[in-house]
Amino acid sequence: MTEAGLHISRPRIMVLGVQPGNPPFRIVEIDGEVVGEAKSITDVLETAAAFGISIHDLDDPDVIRWVGGDKFTWTVR
Repeated sequence: MTEAGLHISRPRIMVLGVQPGNPPFRIVEIDGEVVGEAKSITDVLETAAAFGISIHDLDDPDVIRWVGGDKFTWTVR
């Protein structure tokens, strides 16, 4: 069996799970590379903009993936 034609899209932006800190934060990856930490949605948007990426829909899985919680998850569970 071949994987030809099977493509699982990877969004350009990945926001990883919440890390303990004061305040808690989430690691942001763009194109598979760690580019910074976010403490809020605003930080994610600003980081994306710094890399020339406009996010029009924070729920678009082709653009951004939220790992370990959604866009409203900013505290350690």
